[in-house]
This record gives sequence, structure tokens and C-alpha cells, in this order.
Amino acid sequence: MKKILFIAISLMSASGYSQSRVNPVIKSTGGVFEIPYAVEKPDPKMVYNIVIEVERPSEKPDTINWALNNVARMLNLHAIGGVPSKNMNVVIAIHGGATYTAMDNASYLSKYKVDNPNLKLYKELEAAGVKIFVCGQSLIGREVDRNKLVPEVKVATSMLTTLTTYQMKGYALLKF
Repeated sequence: MKKILFIAISLMSASGYSQSRVNPVIKSTGGVFEIPYAVEKPDPKMVYNIVIEVERPSEKPDTINWALNNVARMLNLHAIGGVPSKNMNVVIAIHGGATYTAMDNASYLSKYKVDNPNLKLYKELEAAGVKIFVCGQSLIGREVDRNKLVPEVKVATSMLTTLTTYQMKGYALLKF
């Protein structure tokens, strides 16, 4: 009897770990798990104003940037929580080592000898209504030609002014 009970409990526990990730908004990356038993959830009636600082470079040039993947996860998490896309106002401020992720494929390929793995994600983020800015100071400091950026990314005076401007507008700050 104890053996049967142990097996039954083990099977129930294991089934919770075999859950598949879902990608309701950003399809290519940022998969998340639905947590139906969560007691703290996003408020579907709330309007979310979020500005995100993205600084870290990709760990490997041939992989999607970790911070950009987290932005995708955040959008997908709010979606599974029932927050409609129209209630998500998200701004990304890219700078530092992450600046290179915003380069067009030819420039990225020239620098890293691999295709830019972030291109599809940038398209999906823009399609989801995310405003994407790169720090003009980082462009100059890292010698990245503004004419060689992906079209989804616009140039800001700086990451600092982007963050302070949006925070003064009531946006919550996240840093990845």
C-alpha cells in the first residue's frame, strides 16, 4: 500500500514538471509556464507602463540576448495573466554591451562572424507595441554606425535621459 501511494504521489509531482512553455505574444522566444494555482497574478484591468534598461551583451554572439529574452518573457507572463496587449506600454533603453544586438545583420556578421540572432525578436517586440531605443552615447562610444541599426530600433540621446524621462511619466523601471 505504501509503495502504491509513493508511486501515485511521484506521478502527480512529475506531471507538474512536464508542463510545456507557452508563448502567447512573443512566439520565437521567452516561453513561460502557466501557473494556475498562483495567488499573486498580474491585474488584467491595470495599465502597465514599464521602461527597461538593457545593458548586458549577449553571452555568446550566436544566442539571443538574455535581457531581450527577459523582455519577451515579461510580455508573455503578463499575457498569460490576462493582461491585454493594449494595457502594456513597454519601452526598452539599450546601451553598453547590448548596443551591438541592435546592429543590422551585415554589421553583426562582420563583427561576430555569425548572423544576428536577435533580429526576429526585435521584429516581434515592435509588432507587440514595444518602443525600442538605443543610447546615442553608446553608439558613438562603441563606434556603431546609426545607419547600420535594425529598423525597429530608434536612437535616443542617451539611456539615462530615456530612463529618467519615462520614469517621470510614471513608468516602472526594470533592469536586465
